[in-house]
Amino acid sequence: MEKEIVWHLVLENKNELAEGRVMTVNAGHKSICLTHFEGKYAALDNKCPHQGGPLGEGSIENGLLRCPWHGWDYHPCTGKAPGYDDGVETYELKVEGNEIFVGLEAEPPHETTISDLMVDTMVNWGVDTVFGMVGHSNLGFADAMRRKAEEGKLNYYGIRHEGAASFAASAYGKLTGRPAGCFAIAGPGATNMFTGLWDAKVDRAPILALTGQVATQVLGTGNFQELDLVRAFQTVAEFNHRVQHTSKHSELMSLAIKNALLKRDVAHLTFPDEVQQQVAADGAKAQTSEGRITPMTIAPPKETFDKALEMLNKAERPVIIVGHGARFHMDKVVAFAEKMNCPVLTTFKGKGQISDQHPLGCGVLGRSGTPIASWFMNEADLLLVIGASFSKHTGITPKLPTIQIDFDPLALSKFHKVDAAVWGEISVTVDMLNEQLSEYNNKVDRRPEIAKRWAIWRSEKAKRLIEDRGEGLSSIAVFDSLTRLAPDDAVMCVDVGNNAYSFGRYFETQNHSFLMSGYLGSIGFAFPAAMGAWAAVKDSRPVIAVAGDGGFCQYLAELTTAVKYNMPIKTIIINNNELGKISKEQRALEVDVWATSLVNPDFAAYATSIGALGVQVTKREDLDEAMKQIMAHDGPALLEVKTDVKLI
Repeated sequence: MEKEIVWHLVLENKNELAEGRVMTVNAGHKSICLTHFEGKYAALDNKCPHQGGPLGEGSIENGLLRCPWHGWDYHPCTGKAPGYDDGVETYELKVEGNEIFVGLEAEPPHETTISDLMVDTMVNWGVDTVFGMVGHSNLGFADAMRRKAEEGKLNYYGIRHEGAASFAASAYGKLTGRPAGCFAIAGPGATNMFTGLWDAKVDRAPILALTGQVATQVLGTGNFQELDLVRAFQTVAEFNHRVQHTSKHSELMSLAIKNALLKRDVAHLTFPDEVQQQVAADGAKAQTSEGRITPMTIAPPKETFDKALEMLNKAERPVIIVGHGARFHMDKVVAFAEKMNCPVLTTFKGKGQISDQHPLGCGVLGRSGTPIASWFMNEADLLLVIGASFSKHTGITPKLPTIQIDFDPLALSKFHKVDAAVWGEISVTVDMLNEQLSEYNNKVDRRPEIAKRWAIWRSEKAKRLIEDRGEGLSSIAVFDSLTRLAPDDAVMCVDVGNNAYSFGRYFETQNHSFLMSGYLGSIGFAFPAAMGAWAAVKDSRPVIAVAGDGGFCQYLAELTTAVKYNMPIKTIIINNNELGKISKEQRALEVDVWATSLVNPDFAAYATSIGALGVQVTKREDLDEAMKQIMAHDGPALLEVKTDVKLI
């Protein structure tokens, strides 16, 4: 049978290729070296058979085409290597007018690869969002994701640094409880993801790490960008495997996602280069999650539940403290609090889980918190702690009778003995308490006192708001404006530093969600997290990133990513030209302030230069108008506020 030849237009104007020159062109998926020698055009395979050097980047010297990598020579028209019986393949070529066409055999239909099978399985399990960087050791897997993206079943976001990819995926997991993927090449691309993966791990967010790897045959030989990724990821990944050609591929991907979901941890798969494009075995099928994952609605053991119920019945002034682990259960928690007229405090990671406008909401407890929350903890006769971890930052007292409810048994009584450590799914456990609590008449209605304490705190904030040393705006003014003008359902992504302390203390929540680097406390989190949050909510909710100048500069380039994908993230930069929190810590340690000053760009001008809206404020009277301007902008927008490092 005569083979079908397909003609591809590779050059619209032949005059672009001068006599004695070569160039790389593409005919379909085939890379071609196009030559012009002695008045004749020719098409050669672009790969030198030595090591695949791109001949189209070479040059014609002394009548021979020289490979740019190692100097091997070929005839520019025939592809023959002088003195040898090998060479490179040539292809049919025709010139029509000024246009050059190359004729190739019709490409065979695409066959399902191992990567296709694993990407299909990943999407079937609900992982439809990946942040990453495509490179030479992950191209086969990237091509499989491209096909799925073209079907509209996968959202892929190409980032500028792999650390941003893992932070974005971590934030996605924190917000939704579902894993997103982060994707990198072997070696440095993979290691760049470590910080974001550790952030997800210690904050118990599900995440899927996908890395390319050098070919199996050169592992252990010191190959370029070779790194034992399974060994490297051993400390951070709960599930950690290299994909082999003999693996049960769809099962391996299913287990990775199942581990990420159930253990709320890091799952890592690394793909050797040669495995990625290997054709899948006959009959191999992508898996789904159907029948593969159990409901999580477990009830608590009777003995600890009964003890908790007895303690709650006796308490007259109970207080509920909720952490980030309770974020998906707040409707049940608030209903229970309303039944007891009981104050609800949050950890910093749990900020916004109950509105500060709710008559029982008392704001954040601890170093980033309000005096309202600490007042009610100290006045309580019982603490009901739900989905919180007793970190030093929060400072939950061990001196009061305490009930702790958590789905993770290892989190119970983690740092000290707890009177009633109740292991169970939070909604189920709180529902049971709500149904079985019998004593309400002995409970003191705390709502009038909560309102009084809020009035005292707001009066204090008003006094701090007027402070002005003439060296920039106060952070208090920034968060006062943000409280009044931010959309009431925004997802707020917080960085690390004095900006975060001020945010926790002064910003009053409504229906907001908050994302932060909690236990890891990694500077630079806010903006990549905002990209992850936007990918999760799209246009259903606004997304706002709040960062200091030090934190934002760590992933400054990712603003270009937001512009590329038209992510309408609103970014607030607290610019005081200093790592202010570190200066404060140095003073507290009674040592000299050293190496904390910063030289910053004009952030607003930078934002404008790349296609976002950039606005800079240096006067308090301009702040509200600027805040309104960026919130109303249809697209990415950045507000840079020049602030006083000491007014926090």
